[in-house]
Amino acid sequence: MAFKYSSKINKLRTIALSLVFIGIIIMYGGIFFQSSPLLMTIFMVIGFLCIILSTVIYFWVGMISTKTVQVVCPSCQKPTKMLGRVDACMYCNEPLTLDKNLEGKEFDLKYNRKQF
Repeated sequence: MAFKYSSKINKLRTIALSLVFIGIIIMYGGIFFQSSPLLMTIFMVIGFLCIILSTVIYFWVGMISTKTVQVVCPSCQKPTKMLGRVDACMYCNEPLTLDKNLEGKEFDLKYNRKQF
């Protein structure tokens, strides 16, 4: 059974990008309520808050990226950032680990929790 793995940093960036588009769509939806200034303002504020949240997530990902370990993927030979004990390559989605005890085991993100 083949799973599609993805890098945790890429997942967070995808969420942040989605929030930008969701915010713009919500703000655009406010245009349809021009006859009600209160409703239009609510839509605009909610959309703006989505975009601000996206900015916060992008900033947080940037701070996390400075603390990552760079490794060379054994599959595609490209340098990739690794966050935690297990992660996936940012380019080819190859499961990666820095922990010798986890080599050969089934890839699972639960290994990043402190209890494992």
